[in-house]
Amino acid sequence: MSERKQLRLGAFMRPVSIHSAGWRYPGAFTDANFNFEHLKRFAQTLERGRFDAFFMADHLAVLNMPMAALQRSATVTSFDPLTLLPALAVVTERLGLIATASTTYNDPYHVARKFASLDHLSGGRAGWNLVTSVNPYEALNFGLTAHPEHAARYARAREFYTVVTGLWDSWADDAFVRDVEQGIFFDPDRLHVLNHAGPEFSVRGPLNVARPPQGWPVIVQAGSSDAGRQIAAETAEAIFSANNTLASAQEFYADVKGRMRAYGRDPDHLKVLPGVFVVVADSVAAAKAKKRHLDSLVHPASGLATLSVLLGCDVSGFALDQPLPEIPASNASKSSRDKLVAMAHEEGMNVRELAHYVGGSFGIMEMIGTPTSIADEMAQWLDSNACDGFNIMFPYLPGGLDDFVDQVVPELQRRGIFRREYEGRTLRENLGLPRPGNQFFPD
Repeated sequence: MSERKQLRLGAFMRPVSIHSAGWRYPGAFTDANFNFEHLKRFAQTLERGRFDAFFMADHLAVLNMPMAALQRSATVTSFDPLTLLPALAVVTERLGLIATASTTYNDPYHVARKFASLDHLSGGRAGWNLVTSVNPYEALNFGLTAHPEHAARYARAREFYTVVTGLWDSWADDAFVRDVEQGIFFDPDRLHVLNHAGPEFSVRGPLNVARPPQGWPVIVQAGSSDAGRQIAAETAEAIFSANNTLASAQEFYADVKGRMRAYGRDPDHLKVLPGVFVVVADSVAAAKAKKRHLDSLVHPASGLATLSVLLGCDVSGFALDQPLPEIPASNASKSSRDKLVAMAHEEGMNVRELAHYVGGSFGIMEMIGTPTSIADEMAQWLDSNACDGFNIMFPYLPGGLDDFVDQVVPELQRRGIFRREYEGRTLRENLGLPRPGNQFFPD
C-alpha cells in the first residue's frame, strides 16, 4: 500500500496577524511585529508543532491606504526579514525561514548574497519568496515616479531569478580545499565567473559567499495571475496560492503542475500551499463566535481601504449598497482583483458586503471550527489534489498559534497526514525537495 500523502505547513507571519484587527483581540501581543522576544516565542512554537517554515511577508513602503485606515494597521512597522530571520536561525534548529524579497526594488547580487548567507547561518533552512511588488508607494521610495507595469515586472523577475541562481552556483561544492601545507584556500578551476549580460541586468560575479548548503535556498512564489503561474511553473519549488474554493484550488493545482512538464520539471518538485485563515475552538459555534468578535473590532474604514488596495482602484466613491461597478484594469495584483470581481458577480455581493468580507482577513480562505472539522477539511483538500499543504494564518497571536499547534496538529498527526518528527535538518529535506545540482559544475 502506498504511503499516505503528507501535509506541508508554513506559517504566514505578518507577524501580528493577517487579520487587520488581530492586534486588538483580547490577549494578543499588540507589539509583536517589532518585539524580538515575542517573535522568538512564535518561531519556537512553530518548531514544536513541526511546521515546515516561518514565512515572513515584507513591504518596502507603508500600505497604500488612506490615513483613516492606515492608522489602524499594526503592520505599518516591522523588522526587515533578512535582519530578523538570521536571529531566529540562532534560536531554532529545524524550522525553515522564508523571506520575501522583491525583484522590482532590489538587485540580484544583494539578494543572492543575503539568502546564501542566511542558508549558511541556518544550516540550510532558507527560502526566498520571489515577488514583483504590488504596492505603488514602493516605487516612490526607490527614485521612481510610478510603479513599473505588470508585464515589465515579471520580465525583470524572470531574469532576476536567472542571475541569482547563477550567482549561487559561482562556487563548486568542493571549491574550498583549504590546503594549509600548500597555502591554497580554494581551487580556481572550481570557480565560475557569471558575466551575465541581459535586458535588465549586467552582473559579472562571482558571488563572494560559498555555495549555499541547500545548493539553492528554496524558491517560493506567490502570484496567481497567468504571469505568476508561468514563472512558478518555470522556477518555483513552493507556491503561496490564494484559492477560496476546492474547485478553484484543484484547477490552479492542475494548471501550474501541468505547465511544469514543458520545462522538464517533476510536478512533485513544486509544493502548492494555499493560504488559509484558521480559527479553532471546542465547538463550531465557539469558533464562529471568536471570528465574529474579531470582525467586530474592524473599523469600517479598513474594509473600504483594503478593498481599494485589492481592486487597484479607489472605491470610496462607490454606492455601498449597489453592485460592484465595472472595475478598470490596474497595475496592482491581477489575481486578487479578478477573484473579488468574480465573487461579487457570482454571489450578488454589493460593495458594502464585499468590503466587509475583505476588511478583516483580506478575503483569504477560512477554516473555522473544531480540531476535527479543520483536520477533515485539510485532509479533503490534500486528498483531492487541491494542495500539498497550507500556509496557515493565525487570527491573533499568540493564542491563535498556540491553539493550532496544541489542538489541530495532534489531530493531523493522529490521522497520519502530518509528521511527528522532522525528516531532516534542511528546508528541502523537510519539504521533500531535491538539492539542485550546480549548473556550471555538474560533476
